[in-house]
Amino acid sequence: MKNTFLLLLSILVCSNAFTQEVFFSVNQIGFHPEDTKKAVVFSSEKIKNNIHLVHLPDSSSAARIKPISLESGVWGDYNYYEIDFSSVQTAGDYFLWHSGSRTSSTIFQIGEQAYQGYQEDLLAFMRQQRCGYNPVLDMVCHEKDGRSFFGPMPDSTYVDASGGWHDAGDQLKYLITGSYATGHMLLAYSLYPDRFEDHVNALGQPGKNGIPDVLDEAKWGLDWLLKLHPGADQLIHQIADDRDHRGFKIPNKDNSDYGWGENSYRAAYFATGKPQGLGKYKSESTGMANVAGRSAAALALGARIWKDLDPAFSIQCLKAAKSLYELGRKYEGFQQGNSYGAPYRYNEETWNDDMEWAGAELFKATQESFYLNQAKDYAIKSSNADSWTVRDSASHYQLYPFVNLGHYSLHEVVDEEFKKTLENFYQEGIEYTLKKAKSSPFEVGIPFIWCSNNLMTSLATQLILYEKMSGDDSYKPYLLAQRDWLFGKNPWGTSMFTGIPKKGDFPIYVHTAPYVLLGLQVPGGLVDGPIFRTIHSQLLGLTLERPDDYLNRQNPFVVYHDAVGDYSTNEPTMDGTAGSILMMAYFSTQ
Repeated sequence: MKNTFLLLLSILVCSNAFTQEVFFSVNQIGFHPEDTKKAVVFSSEKIKNNIHLVHLPDSSSAARIKPISLESGVWGDYNYYEIDFSSVQTAGDYFLWHSGSRTSSTIFQIGEQAYQGYQEDLLAFMRQQRCGYNPVLDMVCHEKDGRSFFGPMPDSTYVDASGGWHDAGDQLKYLITGSYATGHMLLAYSLYPDRFEDHVNALGQPGKNGIPDVLDEAKWGLDWLLKLHPGADQLIHQIADDRDHRGFKIPNKDNSDYGWGENSYRAAYFATGKPQGLGKYKSESTGMANVAGRSAAALALGARIWKDLDPAFSIQCLKAAKSLYELGRKYEGFQQGNSYGAPYRYNEETWNDDMEWAGAELFKATQESFYLNQAKDYAIKSSNADSWTVRDSASHYQLYPFVNLGHYSLHEVVDEEFKKTLENFYQEGIEYTLKKAKSSPFEVGIPFIWCSNNLMTSLATQLILYEKMSGDDSYKPYLLAQRDWLFGKNPWGTSMFTGIPKKGDFPIYVHTAPYVLLGLQVPGGLVDGPIFRTIHSQLLGLTLERPDDYLNRQNPFVVYHDAVGDYSTNEPTMDGTAGSILMMAYFSTQ
């Protein structure tokens, strides 16, 4: 919602015309009482007046804050200022107000319950992305997924690969992202089991079933992973390709054609560990340990969680996890995504991190020492070589997943010396990004490559896990800065999650069919986020079908648009949303 905040007339004074334009950037959800609480205000002119922190409902001034000038650096010619109100801990609703321009921020909250329940909104968006039965649209789609390619059987043989999640605004399905989403949700539950609610059944329909909704959603992923591994040497890694990209469509009326007519069978690509592609463009695959290892980790974690919930399902998950791990051992290397008529694909080039995670989870599930020893070997090989956190840039999904969850999983079962090694891996990445953040008025140091918001939530996750591993909470202010960026402390003053918070500024005109064709605004979806202008200017097919809400707030460094046509910054992603659930559970309360 754009510019929704109405100034309270009771605090305005009669005055001549105000000409200065002042922009507020603050976390629109708010803060826990003990949080570091900072906002950024900026203007093309110098800001001379104090900023008032106004307490509602009585409109009393809780604090009068002198703006502290910040270096702008690459962020442009604006005059940036920090507003620090960390000392205010009284619960309530607040907003920031500048008397000199009579402008204000949105309303935000200070209180222990400020983040209560937002993780459930993210799960609501995951349900929108379901393939097969979709509870948000109440229909069944893609029942004929799929027909095999590169498999051990003749091409075009039918295989059952129904289920899973649509990847983003398109309707492709990737094991690359689906395996991570499943594992992340299971880890989030294992860390914070008391912070998830039960509102829907296993199909995602309204009505409790006695199981937290995060486990219902994770099981949707586990069931799909099991389908994609029909035999010991078989693993399907992708359903459909960019032939899907034929405009917006409702999933059960898919007009894409893979050789069997519209809304029919779609290609099911088997992992081979070798370059693949049915069209002009080929992947650069070298193995399949990334998708096999990541799937094994998710299934082994699922086996432990379902041991008491459903012993038979637990056994099934563990058997598949062992088989997939051996597949990863046999074909060490990475399996990339496949494209058909366009050059864009998931360029993942890492795999040691996935095998580390799988080995650690299988050791916990079996207590067999060889899994532990192998996980430690993979951890040393992965170290930070697989991490974007110590680099200034990377190709699209080159260093995926964007956080090495294996380091955390392994930390729980190794000796003190090795624990310190794993902590140092995390800390090195944190320090590298922190150094860059010190030159940013917004305290962010990530590279703004495509899907930068995924990097931001992954860095937040890494900060949370490092704190749990080491007991060192000295990076807490830095963690809060990443969180605050995602909810409004950014140049555009907007949340990066659809519908969050309800009365705030958040993405509306998102690059998804449910919004474009049906007007559905499903909360909880994390959009791709801002991108370097140098990258944005070179992407194909970008359009702005509506005026830029943030025209006067844009800067020459990074760009973001709330527009359907800007698929590079405003397309919600399934794995980005799933990869934010641990962070949201952390900030939620019991």
